[in-house]
Amino acid sequence: MAEADIKPALDERVYDYQDDRDAKCPFAPPPGLRALNEKAPVTRGRIWDGSTPWLVTGHAAQRAILSDPRVSSDDKQPGFPLPNRAMAENVQHYPLTIFNADGADHTRIRRMMTRPFTRPRMEALRPEIQRFTDELIDKMLAGPKPVDLVTALSLPLPSLMICALLGVPYEDHDFFQENASFATRSDKTAEDDRRANEALGGYLAALLQTKMENPGDDVLSDFAARIKDGDLTLPEATLLSMILLIAGHETSANMITLGTALLLENPEQLARLREIDDTKAVAGAVEEILRYLTVAQFGQRRIAKEDFEFEGVRIEAGDGIVVPLPAGNWDPTAFPEPDKLDLDRKASHHHAFGWGIHQCLGQQLARIELQVVYGTLYRRVPTLRLAVDREELAFRPADSLAFGIKELPVTW
Repeated sequence: MAEADIKPALDERVYDYQDDRDAKCPFAPPPGLRALNEKAPVTRGRIWDGSTPWLVTGHAAQRAILSDPRVSSDDKQPGFPLPNRAMAENVQHYPLTIFNADGADHTRIRRMMTRPFTRPRMEALRPEIQRFTDELIDKMLAGPKPVDLVTALSLPLPSLMICALLGVPYEDHDFFQENASFATRSDKTAEDDRRANEALGGYLAALLQTKMENPGDDVLSDFAARIKDGDLTLPEATLLSMILLIAGHETSANMITLGTALLLENPEQLARLREIDDTKAVAGAVEEILRYLTVAQFGQRRIAKEDFEFEGVRIEAGDGIVVPLPAGNWDPTAFPEPDKLDLDRKASHHHAFGWGIHQCLGQQLARIELQVVYGTLYRRVPTLRLAVDREELAFRPADSLAFGIKELPVTW
């Protein structure tokens, strides 16, 4: 392509990436974000600090850029499009993690975290997930109505599972849920962020030291053994444990809540889900709900390591790149009629868990949790309904890292 044919960076009508969702269609991505694909799969967008990184919104373009070796996840590079001020103020203190490492460093870190999350190991947990789900629903049905589904089911289930997997005492869940919640909050200060990280890190470091002397059959015991063998330092193991603990319950909890609210607003699809008595078919329905909602609403972020041409624009070294995953999952070229919830749709090519080497490590656990909940709750409680008008639900703001609903009052 000749240089004269390359589109210049867009200086006019830059899309405001903090754009809110439409209150009439709160489950859909912001209208402006959806419209970008009609314009081009790569455009400029303005983020919280006034900078204008490239927004990659097309489904195919997202796959290409998230697999491109010319971009980096190194969040300490000048120009990296950090999600909020708190992270920007603390970023130079962040250690190397699975999120901000490239190449061999990323491979080394991810290898340490992969073994507990293989598909066979996650499938082996399905009976336990089913048992926890049934017990929580039993407790919910035996209690008063209405009930907040977040506290009754959405948050306890993934918290119980990640605690069992990691070897973290569930009785401490109030402590770690409170501190872990800062990871996805948009209103946190840099001091909030540091304080929560220090509290959670201190807790997990002490637990790892205990497991060095009294190991069990869990992930933290595996990390503790690696510390004793010299493969990991205590700070490294603490950080890996923190990442798994936070990621292991926050996103699944949001998906259980959001999925329920979405299905209650789509009674025909909810009736279809109740009819499904096949694990594979339920799994397909889960993929469509994941596509439709895309909890990771802020997407994945990168920075260009060199100059290159991409989708008709010139991306220069040091340019920030933001990949809004909801936009790719609502790209009509990949998902015809994306605003239509269709549980029979073949949607497994969605980007709800990202794409490329940085895909969500715990996605198989999340899938099975959702398959069990969506395949159980609405059949066991066929008259489940909202206890408030949908307009009263408090959705997380557009600048939150994860899409969610703070409370979901339901009755039956």
